[in-house]
Amino acid sequence: MRLLMSLVAVALIGLGLTTAPASAEVVSRSENAFTLKFEGQTRLGPAGVADAFSEVELWWDPAHSYTGSAANLSLDLAPGGCWCEAMPDGTQFDHGRTVSIVLGEIRFHAPFGPLRDMATRADLIVTYPLVGGVVTPTWTFIVEGPGVGALAEPVDGVIGGGFARWIAHMDARAAAL
Repeated sequence: MRLLMSLVAVALIGLGLTTAPASAEVVSRSENAFTLKFEGQTRLGPAGVADAFSEVELWWDPAHSYTGSAANLSLDLAPGGCWCEAMPDGTQFDHGRTVSIVLGEIRFHAPFGPLRDMATRADLIVTYPLVGGVVTPTWTFIVEGPGVGALAEPVDGVIGGGFARWIAHMDARAAAL
């Protein structure tokens, strides 16, 4: 079933039949901080959003993993849970940690990639309110640290791609129901 949902998500993206982000932007940027925001809509109901997020191995771009395989990624949504990647030597690389989860919001400390060595703060806040009968997911990524402002655009590209793939994954899950 997971393989089927992955194939459907890829097909939906390729055919342009998935819900695209309504907006993606660098909200603010300074030399030592930036904030990114992505907002879209999904056909999946609110009860399935967190589960779809936890299936990171099905929607994350493998090109933005250390092993080149999204299948090596896992995400534990319990507070303190790891957004991890299984490495070839059997160790786990810790990309981030779940800070909190309540219906409608998940918070992560997530210093992805080069931010690990630079950021003093890297918070990814995932919200998914029901607005007019439609689930409207939003990612807000707040990054602070010496010199991180120069990374706003490249990080925007990677995180924005992840957001679009997650939306497609949720729409594929909704289509499979």
